Amino acid sequence: MAEPIRVLVVDDDSKIRTVVRRGLAYEGFRVVEAASGEEGLEKAREHLPQFVILDVMMPGIDGLEVTRRLRAGGDEVAILMLTARDEVKDRVEGLETGADDYLVKPFNFEELLARVHALLRRRTALAGEVLRFADLEFDVDAREARRGDRRIDLTTTEYNLLLLFMRHPRKVLTRDVIMDHVWSYDFEGESNVLEVYVRYLRGKLEAAGEPRLLHTVRGAGYVLKDG
Repeated sequence: MAEPIRVLVVDDDSKIRTVVRRGLAYEGFRVVEAASGEEGLEKAREHLPQFVILDVMMPGIDGLEVTRRLRAGGDEVAILMLTARDEVKDRVEGLETGADDYLVKPFNFEELLARVHALLRRRTALAGEVLRFADLEFDVDAREARRGDRRIDLTTTEYNLLLLFMRHPRKVLTRDVIMDHVWSYDFEGESNVLEVYVRYLRGKLEAAGEPRLLHTVRGAGYVLKDG
């Protein structure tokens, strides 16, 4: 059974958040809410959403700045902006900032859902692209990794673990985030299953003596980085 798509809804209007959350949850999405831009950025780091529904007009850090910071950090998550402003220049600004689509308030939930599905289909169509980081290449569809000319065979868990790191390079991923995304549940007690699989994956990535890419950040988690 496929893991539900993770959606982050960021809006300072609690009524809108509730309507969107309930509707998307009914459709099978896994929804996290944030009431401000600051909280939205924090939740994005914690939950690594695949889709963000983001209000433009918020006090403090607004939706445009949230989008800028996500894109500046290399996050390619799909972003649908919500706004009460229907001026062409406002929509252009949002799209140029890095949003994928724009929906004007008040909106019909069915239209929002259709736009979410359309953006996800567009992203799925790009899934055949090969992910690259340093000298590591990862063909998602072929489930194959390479360092230079050397092919790396991966188990299903190793594949899922490497995919998570390749989709979030240079970001420190906590143990909880990794466990949630790769295993989808918490292991009881002090299980070292994550450490074991990181060791397996490192062994395969470095089998020919290549420089380390998967680093431990003591007290924080793990990060895919060069150097």
